[in-house]
Amino acid sequence: MSGLNENQLNLLHQQLLQEKNNLQEQLKHNDHFGLSQPQKDSIGELSSYDNHPADLATETYERGKDIALNENVEYHLEDVVRALKNIENEQYGICITCGKNIPFERLQAVPTTQYCKEHSEGKHYSNDRPIEETFLNPPFGRTSLDEHDEQNQFDGEDAWQIVESWGTSDSPAMAEEREIHDFNHMYIESDENDGYVEPIESFLATNLYGNHTSVIRNVEYQKYMANGEGDHELEMN
Repeated sequence: MSGLNENQLNLLHQQLLQEKNNLQEQLKHNDHFGLSQPQKDSIGELSSYDNHPADLATETYERGKDIALNENVEYHLEDVVRALKNIENEQYGICITCGKNIPFERLQAVPTTQYCKEHSEGKHYSNDRPIEETFLNPPFGRTSLDEHDEQNQFDGEDAWQIVESWGTSDSPAMAEEREIHDFNHMYIESDENDGYVEPIESFLATNLYGNHTSVIRNVEYQKYMANGEGDHELEMN
């Protein structure tokens, strides 16, 4: 049995009831901190994949903050409900670790506590995160195959490269690479070979039987010849 007298217990009971009502009203009026609303609706876009990554990052950050705030209120409400039940069961004000009475002054400060000062529990760390983060870490999230040595097919990064090559809201000044002077090299790995491994494969071709060699005088061909790597006899074809 706790060491609280009737007046002290009534005072703490009223304090807990008021706290319960406040928490329930808080969750009700702010719609659980907006978590019932899809993130794409909050940014006014049909899709969360657009050319405003900063806006999306801000919304993802805000969603993570909303989760933390909502979780904090829900945990506090659970503690309040448990404390009210303990009052009904005459178990309130008793440390669940050592069984000693919790001082009235401590209960006034933290009316939901189940521990005396000596056995106060550690902090709770939540593992809940916004679902959108699964697509941000690692880059392109579950759609990226670069981390798998045995995988080299078309993936999320390749899809984004194609879209990004048509332009975004960024300028060359905002490019990841330092030496970017035009918009044609803004997208991720813009210098990556597309459809071939060695440069010569992009401009030297034959028919199905390995005959009738032909040369496509593209950019790679010009670089190849300018670097003195090519045979100028190819110019005759």
